[in-house]
Amino acid sequence: ALSILSVSLQVGLSLNGFIMRFYFYRAQQRASNSLMVYLKNLTAADFLLCLCLPLRITHYGSTSFIIQRLYCSFGASAFFLNMYTSIIFMYLKIVHPSGTHILQTVRAAHIISMVTWVCFLTPTIAFIILCFITQKPLGHCSCLFSAVVSQLHKIIHTVAAIIFLLVFISLVFFYYSTSRRVFLAQQRQLTSSGSEKLVKSRRNMLVLVSIFCVCFVPVHLVQLPFAFLRSSCSVGQVFYYLKEVTTMVSVVNVCLDPLVYFFLCKTFR
Repeated sequence: ALSILSVSLQVGLSLNGFIMRFYFYRAQQRASNSLMVYLKNLTAADFLLCLCLPLRITHYGSTSFIIQRLYCSFGASAFFLNMYTSIIFMYLKIVHPSGTHILQTVRAAHIISMVTWVCFLTPTIAFIILCFITQKPLGHCSCLFSAVVSQLHKIIHTVAAIIFLLVFISLVFFYYSTSRRVFLAQQRQLTSSGSEKLVKSRRNMLVLVSIFCVCFVPVHLVQLPFAFLRSSCSVGQVFYYLKEVTTMVSVVNVCLDPLVYFFLCKTFR
């Protein structure tokens, strides 16, 4: 567990640090592209997670209540903030790939990015505040939450699971739709620029769907049941360990996201 997190921390900080340096020193004149706006926000979310990984690593090797409390409130919240902002920013680019779409204008991209951060930061901050006010001084995160925090936790994860499911279904649907159009174009032996764009679009969506399947599907299969079973610490023990394993797998996302930058943005190539 610690080795996976440590490698993810080092690789994630290196790759995302390079991407952020690239944005600030080389791509300032090219910020007119809405894709760059979404990718900048995706990088910020990943970099935030990387900065929170040391707290998660310390949590596994420490019995200090202060460390436990910081991790269960701030550390875990920052992780899910990164996950769902990444999901939204990926969705906005892949489902609306046309640069002329209203969601792909630079102004709209900045507004949507700001709204996305506010919408996810608001419940995150509320959750952190409630945790510090009402948390009980015993056990791991499964047993620390008060009744109020536990209810808020269930609501947040239910809404988050719905968001993930809608985005995932959309990605699969659009990948299937594009693949079908590519297949029909190949059957007709079309080699126009339009068919080449379809092939490129299918490749891009395959990358995104693969990242979703590897990083996000396992944790979502476990997270929602765990949120409702955690009231009984003994009953939720199995789901707790499953959640920890799938969460560590999802952390690999900070290393895979730079692949998205490479495939979707010509500037990096």
